[in-house]
Amino acid sequence: MKKAILLLFVSTFFMLGNAQDTVSTKVPSIGFKLGMLDFKKTNATDNLTKMVPYAGLQFFKGINPNMDLMLNLDIASLKYPYYVSKRVPESKSSQYYFAIDANVNFKLSTDDKKVVPYLTAGVGVGTDHGSYYTAYAPVGAGLQFKANQGSFINIASSYRAELSPLTKMHFAHSVSYTYPLKLRDKKPVMIPAAPVVADADDDGVSGDADDCPNKAGLAKYHGCPIPDSDDDGVNDENDQCPNVAGTVKYHGCPVPDKDKDGIDDEADKCPNQKGVDRYQGCPIPDSDNDGINDEEDQCPNLAGIIGNHGCANLQPMIDRFSSNLKFASGKTLLTKQLLAGLDSIVVVMNAYPNMSLAIGGHTDNTGTLKINQKLSEQRALTVSTYLIKKGIAIKRVTTLGYADKRPIADNKTLEGRAKNRRTDIIVLY
Repeated sequence: MKKAILLLFVSTFFMLGNAQDTVSTKVPSIGFKLGMLDFKKTNATDNLTKMVPYAGLQFFKGINPNMDLMLNLDIASLKYPYYVSKRVPESKSSQYYFAIDANVNFKLSTDDKKVVPYLTAGVGVGTDHGSYYTAYAPVGAGLQFKANQGSFINIASSYRAELSPLTKMHFAHSVSYTYPLKLRDKKPVMIPAAPVVADADDDGVSGDADDCPNKAGLAKYHGCPIPDSDDDGVNDENDQCPNVAGTVKYHGCPVPDKDKDGIDDEADKCPNQKGVDRYQGCPIPDSDNDGINDEEDQCPNLAGIIGNHGCANLQPMIDRFSSNLKFASGKTLLTKQLLAGLDSIVVVMNAYPNMSLAIGGHTDNTGTLKINQKLSEQRALTVSTYLIKKGIAIKRVTTLGYADKRPIADNKTLEGRAKNRRTDIIVLY
């Protein structure tokens, strides 16, 4: 989490320090926005689909004509939907949620156009009432509409990918209005100079025909050099992406991202598979190939099922080993032959150290409730004592007596009462 926060602020100041001061580069601007946070279902047991309104502030600073730095501060009131498997206490009431992120907007045109589509990517961190922190990577797109006096209206949507175990994937949709902190100076009144027919730059274009009289250029560009619209060092005649800043290696285009995961191919160890930044562009691993990634799998090295958070379903096996734990009427002891069946349960518990057992004792309906309650507790204790003697830690075994409140057969018959004098063993993960 600390690394994510450090990356956020380092990247912010780096881009501020390297921003170009040109006429067509966006001046520092402040914006106000309203939007919705869209938390959606992310696993088989999650029924969440929730839209939460939020408000925020934005700061824009041009890096070059086709690239802007954008900072966002978002505020909302919500019950943050943490993953259950992370054992974070479930919110009982709405708390203030603050999120801050830094993004780079890659514009497909320049700010002098009425409508400019753009792509955005960055890194951010949110906090739920200052109690927990959630890092995320916003990736999205938007439209910029030119307004008056250098102001803009932005409509944007972003996918906030998970960068920490507590982060819940969600979308953010917003509309904002930004206004420059300082209006551009009015163009000075130009006093026409006396016409001089000259070719100071010796490029063969002279007089009023030369739009760049102090720079050698070409006649096809009215005496100016071949333009470089995106200021990437590759002139437009050789630039395959003349309106998007790129590199010489890719003929003026940006470094490609074939799998569209926000990580360019030169930094992506899995360029053909969508991944996340913390795994160098590769998907979150699934070591045991059970369909549950290691960050959500409580048994990452043993194949399991979603219902048990990636651990195997051991209950049927435990039921089979404990099916003969039946007691004589009024008795709390089991024969050595019956107790020996618990040895198989010991083997299973040693193989799955994250597993615990809840042992419940039961009686038939003969006798008083007070007697049956004590009798059922002692029967559960008989089983737990045997397991503990076999080396199972006491903290992994809990006992509870149910008296005759949970019969599994008819107490009106001898056979039914015999089935009800038992112990049940429930697997806990």
